[in-house]
Formats: sequence, C-alpha cells, structure tokens
Amino acid sequence: MIGLVAEIIVDVAAYPVDRPFDYVVPLPMVPLIENGSRVKVPFGPRNVLGFVVNLKNHTEVPADKIKPISQLLDIEPVLTPEMLELAKWLKNETICYEIDALQVMLPSALRAKYEKIITLQNSIEQLPQPLQPFFIRSNKINYKEFEKSGLLHELKLALNEKLVIIEYVVKQKGKVKEVRKVQVTDDLEKINKIANELSNRAKKQKQLIEWMKEHPGEIMDPETLYSETNTSQQVLQALIDQGAAKFIQEEIFRDPFSKEVEKTSFLNLTEEQAIALHKISNSIEQQQSETFLLHGITGSGKTEVYLQAIAQCLKKGKEAIVLVPEISLTPQMTERFRSRFGELVAVMHSGLSVGEKYDEWRKVHQGKVKVVVGARSAIFAPFENVGIIILDEEHESTYKQEDTPRYHARDVAIWRGNYHNCPIVLGSATPSLESFARAKKNVYSLLTLQKRALKQSLPTVQIVDMRDELKKGNRSMFSQQLVQSIETRLEKNEQIVLFLNRRGYSSFVLCRDCGTVLQCQNCDISLTYHRSTEKCKCHYCGYEERVPQTCPQCQSEHIRFFGTGTQKVEEELAKLFPEARVLRMDVDTTKTKGSHEQILASFGNGEADILLGTQMIAKGLDYPNITLVGVLSADTSLHLPDFRAAEKTFQLLTQVSGRAGRHEKPGEVVIQTYTPEHYAIELSKAQHYEPFYEREMLMRHQAGYPPYYYLALIQISHTDVMQAAEYAHKAVEWLRAKLSFNVSIIGPTASGISRLQNRYRYQCLIKYKIEPDLIPTLMQLIKLYRSDWIKKGILLTVDLEPTMI
Repeated sequence: MIGLVAEIIVDVAAYPVDRPFDYVVPLPMVPLIENGSRVKVPFGPRNVLGFVVNLKNHTEVPADKIKPISQLLDIEPVLTPEMLELAKWLKNETICYEIDALQVMLPSALRAKYEKIITLQNSIEQLPQPLQPFFIRSNKINYKEFEKSGLLHELKLALNEKLVIIEYVVKQKGKVKEVRKVQVTDDLEKINKIANELSNRAKKQKQLIEWMKEHPGEIMDPETLYSETNTSQQVLQALIDQGAAKFIQEEIFRDPFSKEVEKTSFLNLTEEQAIALHKISNSIEQQQSETFLLHGITGSGKTEVYLQAIAQCLKKGKEAIVLVPEISLTPQMTERFRSRFGELVAVMHSGLSVGEKYDEWRKVHQGKVKVVVGARSAIFAPFENVGIIILDEEHESTYKQEDTPRYHARDVAIWRGNYHNCPIVLGSATPSLESFARAKKNVYSLLTLQKRALKQSLPTVQIVDMRDELKKGNRSMFSQQLVQSIETRLEKNEQIVLFLNRRGYSSFVLCRDCGTVLQCQNCDISLTYHRSTEKCKCHYCGYEERVPQTCPQCQSEHIRFFGTGTQKVEEELAKLFPEARVLRMDVDTTKTKGSHEQILASFGNGEADILLGTQMIAKGLDYPNITLVGVLSADTSLHLPDFRAAEKTFQLLTQVSGRAGRHEKPGEVVIQTYTPEHYAIELSKAQHYEPFYEREMLMRHQAGYPPYYYLALIQISHTDVMQAAEYAHKAVEWLRAKLSFNVSIIGPTASGISRLQNRYRYQCLIKYKIEPDLIPTLMQLIKLYRSDWIKKGILLTVDLEPTMI
C-alpha cells in the first residue's frame, strides 16, 4: 500500500522532464502537504526543487520504483490553485516549460536555500527533559542544534506529540526583517509570586512588576517600555531572568515607499468619466468578465476613473491589480494610489531590492494589502479574490516579456479576469491597433474620454522642418523656433521637457537635403545600416544593397547615418543656455535604486528648468509648471525597421505632447523632423487618434500585418554562422512541409542584430490568419530541437505575437 502520491513538476528545464512525476508523500507530511507547496525530491543523483501540482491515492509507477519526497519546504502553499491552472495555460500559449511558468509567478527571493527551525508550541515543562535547556532563552531553535547533540529521537517524540513544530525558513537575501520586542507573561500567578519574592531594596524592579500586573501578555518595544515605566535594560533583564517576561523577535515589513503622502479624496467626475465609471461599475456589480478599452486623450482623467472603480471593489471586499509600463511611472502612480488607499497598497517592480520584493509579495500572499501597483510581473500577484485588473498605457511593448515564458501581461490579465469574473480595463490615449480593432468589432467594450478633465485645451503643436533649418545654415540639433521657445520659458521660470527618442539599436541612412530615407524594394520599411559590412539590409525579406555615395533621389552628397544621444544634447544645451539647470533621465542616469523617484521629485520641486530624456519621460508625468515640450527628432523611431514604426511614433509624439499644459498654464509643443509630410507626424499634431487608426490600418491591410494577420517569430542561433544558417533553412523547410498553404513563411534571413553575444542569429516570420495546427506543429518543432538540434549547440526560440522583430 503506497498511500498518498504527489504529482510534482521538478525544477529541471529539459524537454523529457516537462511533465509531472509521481512521488510518495511520507506519512508525517500527509497532513501538511497541499497543492502549490514546494518540496525537495530525489531526481537522479541529486535533490531538486519541485512544485506539487496534484495529490492522488493511486499511481501507475511500480512500488519499488517510486521514491518518497525528501523535504517539504512550505507548510503554507506559495502558489494558489489559480496559479497552477494559469501555469498550464501559459505553457501552451507561450510554448514554454511548465517549470518556467511556475517560477515566473514567484519573487526571486523564494528561489533560495532553506533552514529548519524548531518552534516551541507548549510550555517547556511538558517537553522531554533533555530538550528543555534549549528553549529557556528562546522558543525558536535551529534543527542543527539537536542534530549536533544527538537528540533527534527525543525531538521526534516531541514532534509526534505536537509539543514543537518544524518551520522551514528561507535562507536568502530576502530574509524576513525582524525587531526585538518584550512580551510580558500572561501568567498572573507567576507575576504575583515574583512580586512577593522581590526585596524591598529593588525599587525599580517592584515598580516594573506592578506595571506588568496591569499589562499581562502585552508585547512592546523595549525603548517604549523603559520610557513608560521609567526603568532600564538591567531592571527588565533581572525580571526576565525570573520568568516575568521574555524577549521575542517580531516581524516587520520593509517599506519600499520613500516618502509620506497626503490623503486625498474623490474628485468630481466629468460627464464622460461618469459614464465610463458607470459601465465598469455595472460589470463589477454583476461579476462579469468584460474587457474595456478606456480611450481617453492625455489629461482626460483616466486615473481618477481607475481610482473610483477600485474603491468600489474594495467596498465589496475584493482586490485590485494595476499595471504601469515603466518603473519611472510607478512612483507617481503609486503615490496617487497610496494617497487614496493608504496602507492597502503594495508595489511590485524590478527597482525594489530582493528583500523589499519578498516583503511586498508576502503582504499580498497574507492578505495584508488590497491593491497592487506594479510593472509587468505584478500581474501574477497572488490575490485570491480579484475584483478589477487595470493596464494603464496598454499599448506599451514593455507589457510583453522578451524571454521565456514570453507572455503578454494583457493576455494574462484577460485570463485572470475570466477566472475571477471581473472586469479588465485597458487604458490609453493611443491604444494599440490590435486593441482598437477589437473594440471596433465589439470584442472589447469601448469607453471614450474626448475632453481634458480640467477643461484645458490641448497644447498648440508646431512642426519644424529641419531641412529648411539646414538650408538656412543651422547645423545644430536645435531649430530656431525651439531655441526661442526655450528662452521664453526660462525667462518666465516655467519648465521644459526635451525628448530625444533614442530607441533602436541602429542608424538609418538619410539625405539631409531632400529627406529621403533608403527604403527596401520589397517592403515599406527603411533599410538598416550595418557598419561591419558597409551594407544596408532589410530585416523582413533579406534584401540588401551597398551604401550609396550620393542620394538616389537628388544626387546630393549630404547622405548621412542619422542618430544622436542624450549626452551630446546635454553638452549642446550647456553651450546654448549656460544658466539653465538641466536634469537628464535615461538608462545611464537611472541605474541606481530610487534614481527615478529622485530625478522626478527634484524636477517636480522646481530644482531644474529642463528635463531631458528618452521614452521614460514620455508618459504619465503630470507637473503644473511644464509648458513646453520639445521633440528633438521625430524621425528616430519612424525609420526603424519595424512594421509598427509609424504606430510607435504617433503614440510617442501624442504621449509626449500630452505632458504640456495639463494645468492652468497653456502648453506648447515643438516637433523637429526631416519628414513633416509623414502621416504619423502630421496626425499627431491634432492628437486625433481615429484618422491615424484608419490610415495605418489601410497600410497594414496592404502589407498583410497585424491586426489582419497573426505573427510568430522563430529565431535560431549558433556560434558558427554556417550552422545557424543551415538549421534556420532546415526549420523553414520542416515548417513548410507541415503547415497549410494559408500560412506564409518569410525567411530565413539574418536577424536585425545578426550577432549577439558571439552567436549568429537567423529568423523566420510566420504570417497566418487561421491555422489550427500551428501550436501543435511548433510544439513538434521544439521537440525535434530539444531532442536533437540542441546537442549541436543550436538555440531555438519561438515568440508568438512578437512586439519586436
């Protein structure tokens, strides 16, 4: 008779191991083990970590082959039943190992070593005699102490009688943070006995014991106790030695919030906000899973709608998850949520220390908070009664995880919304084309905010053609218009945001006389300059040509590789405006912990006149004194080799323009470009999303890209370029043989960054509308890769719905 059997997913990322294995649950563990607990199990020659995904009373494995679990790491499961189901869905949706899907849901602090601690449950007197001395000073003793003393037999007796219990403590950077406190005994007889035996000369001790009589069982900070009773450490220690009280370690949570916030109350809603809130509220009341797309222009008050919808959830005893795309947005967003909901808010993002992440996760796990605000990974917050999930700036590509498991937070949010029967709100001034197309087809419910909440007008936008500036002999990166506007703002003591979109890894080739950008012959996409080969390549179809010496359109010799960095701009600003105080915000200046908050706080406090940055500053900033926004080069993202280039440019320009004039002072935006006639730049001037959507959808339809088609990206890499190319061709031939004629496979071609970390990379793109066999076929390809190709040093990745190609 085997007894209870656990199905366990082991922490070994290998193809033959990607399934549950059966292990016997030893009898002492039977009452303690639950689905979602972590265990240590023998696997081959070693002990490995595993997750219990199912418990059953039978097994197909012969009794002499099945092994027992070595160790139970969690008396309380770390994963909820929902998370175990979600992991299975993620495994299929993103084509990853189930262990990767389970691990992504836990904070890094929980992937660590453990210590066994024996905790006293009853009075010392009831313990077997040899164990009693261990517990005189503390009720928690390391298991190793009993091992050393050879007292495991006695300890086992005490465990069986439940006089002590074993606790598994995570031994890691993410330790529980504890403080020392004093606990007065609750045994009044004992206190009275000690009081009667005290000498009359021990006045301070008598004074303290009298206080203890009135406060039996009380737990207090030692310093507070000394000041309240006018005694000292020596006095307290004397009474502790006699058994009147004891020192205990009490857990406290680290505070990831750097500053206090003032409490705020609800704002009055505009008519549009009230309609949107009413529809979301209905969904909360009726416990319906419904996905809303809240399309509101910059400054239309989307956050207030979120706050009031969450307040309604909390009234119903439910919880809320709010996602923001960048760490730089979390400080401002968290502040607004904390000022409304106080201590009920936890924050989760990559800028926290391991210990802070661990504490925040445990606050959620233990039900101590009701609202989580965080970046992508916060979608896995272990709440068990979710009432609403919100994705702010839903169009952002940072919601997609770039390594395994390659999930999109929006898809996970919708899955969790269905599981909990609660609404999902996707908010944006510039929704992704896919989301807006779904709203048009009534897959999502569209809610619109067309006016700014405080009735301010949108900022005036001026587009400056940099080709004209060149003709006038101005070769600097600042147009005359922008220089004048900056001077005016500096005189008025108003603040300026300068935005340099430095995204993208490679330069494009541009004629500085006529604005022509080298394009691919087969695709409506710019060619990328590859310095190593002195060639321009298309990353979509593989077309390439040599870099021309003169412009193919106007024969000018002013043909250049375009691109400049924030540091160069900072130097120029110092020359042009020596008196201006400049803050730079980019990857280099925000490496240290808390640097996002510090830079934004000092700008908010008026300690700088100009904030210069990359896309970190394009969204979410809301400061009353910003009246000018300058976009130094709108072309940087426009000519990236990406079919979403126009969409990303329009989104960025609209978002960054929305930072100006959000309060009483009117705002102005200056956009510098070499291609003012491009529709993405033209239409961002009026900040009208719908005309852009119609135009871009037409382009996508003609080229056969999402939302009209789905995409899957297969990437193959190897240290030898010939091997990488050979296996890329093998993969494409294999797929062509297995998939239907409705699927078009583009490639293989060298990846955009053809060599990364000394591995040569090739890729192919699969375009399809409906292909029921796609996931099973890709699974088979991965099986082939994992069982054969991987031995030859090949790496293969599959990304469904890639955001970057």
